[in-house]
Amino acid sequence: MATILIVEDNEDLRTFVSDHITKFGYDSYLVTDFKEVLSDFLKVTPDLVLLDINLPYYDGFYWCRQIRKHSNCPIIFISARESTMDQVMAIENGADDYITKPFSFEIVTAKIKSQLRRTLGEYAEPQGEKVINLHGLKYYPEKLELVFQGHIQELSKKEAAMIELLLERGERVTSRDRLMEKMWDTDLFVDENTLNVYISRLRKLLKEMGIHDAIETVRGAGYRLKKTWD
Repeated sequence: MATILIVEDNEDLRTFVSDHITKFGYDSYLVTDFKEVLSDFLKVTPDLVLLDINLPYYDGFYWCRQIRKHSNCPIIFISARESTMDQVMAIENGADDYITKPFSFEIVTAKIKSQLRRTLGEYAEPQGEKVINLHGLKYYPEKLELVFQGHIQELSKKEAAMIELLLERGERVTSRDRLMEKMWDTDLFVDENTLNVYISRLRKLLKEMGIHDAIETVRGAGYRLKKTWD
């Protein structure tokens, strides 16, 4: 699930855009403190940014330049400014695309899909290291490392197998049997209490990283991760 950061000071519009893209399976994060756009970006580590030009304190061109110091993720400007110069300035400051208001949501969705195909999908350049990202929680299988908001946690192989499956499943329920099969690829009997121990250990680890009550128990079905982190 790709995460999209929405930087728009019109509350009704940003909520409207968020509701729309959520219907297409994207996860959205809404900036509300326009002095902290870069801080929110670094915290969320989104896969794409929708950015207005006219913002309180600093304009979108400024924030685009700040983001480009840290990331090459796609940035699409959405603005009421229609002049050619504004569009040129957006591109020169690091934007990937520009949409003028009022706009069609079909166009917004198509441009989002196009940019994500380039960076994450079929047109993406091969990446050197695999990473699984859900709501800013990143797992690096090659290093057995879990990263969230600057916190880095090394995992045991069993912990790594568990979090990898839960992150891949996201908000979908993962059965206890499937977790045990992933963690203990063996025909030998494994006591279910052992799985309980690892669930508790992983919950404690995530809490220490600042994510509280991350793993939800679905009675009679298994476990799943929360829709958003606290």
